Amino acid sequence: MMVSKGIEDIDVGVPRDAYDIGKDTPTFNAYLTVVVRDSEGRVVKVHRQRSHSPTANFIGLLLPLQYFLNCGCSYTVKNTGGSTYGYRPTIACNGLAISYPNSSSNYPSYLVMIQVGSGQQSNPYSAYSLASPIANGSGTGQLVYGQPSVSSNITVSGGEAYFTITQTFNNNSGATITITEVGIITYVQAPAAFNSNCNAVTGYAMADTYGQLLVWYDVLSSSISVSNGESITIYYTFAINP
Repeated sequence: MMVSKGIEDIDVGVPRDAYDIGKDTPTFNAYLTVVVRDSEGRVVKVHRQRSHSPTANFIGLLLPLQYFLNCGCSYTVKNTGGSTYGYRPTIACNGLAISYPNSSSNYPSYLVMIQVGSGQQSNPYSAYSLASPIANGSGTGQLVYGQPSVSSNITVSGGEAYFTITQTFNNNSGATITITEVGIITYVQAPAAFNSNCNAVTGYAMADTYGQLLVWYDVLSSSISVSNGESITIYYTFAINP
């Protein structure tokens, strides 16, 4: 009797009815919502689209520690000014890691701003700055940037969980401004990580300040025009199982 005969033909995949209905395919999605209001606060336009463009900086900063332990390497991040840094978290001496809470008093939440621009880039993954950032101010071609905010808590509803980053911009420039690109900018400082077995951090800085990093970037599916006196509020929503 050949018990193993034909075993290669047996389907060993988990049958669909073995999963809890609605819980077998957890998903992550990001959404971009843009609301334009007139000078009286009335909504004149709402734009929605799926956001799907984490940058190389974002991917590198999320790599697990084991990746760096296995390769013994660093990951190159590039700030909005074009300067590059080697990110190298480790459990050994002379490693640089992102601290929680943030050791920088400038941006304790790491978030600098949602930035808007009037250009576009075909490869969002490689983007390290907006193609044509719109400056903060009330001069020609500028928008007044409000303070960004992050949801104080993650909202959980059934199997869904999400949080939102939002920021409002006002047009006091005297003319219409057109927005075609949006990005999330963070400020990252990585202090040196070492333990009592490390005599000194020889040859390494006690911290690397990477500065402002573009971690998320989107080109709008249709441009948004903001007339003088109007405001625009941008919402980034990051959701699990939406």
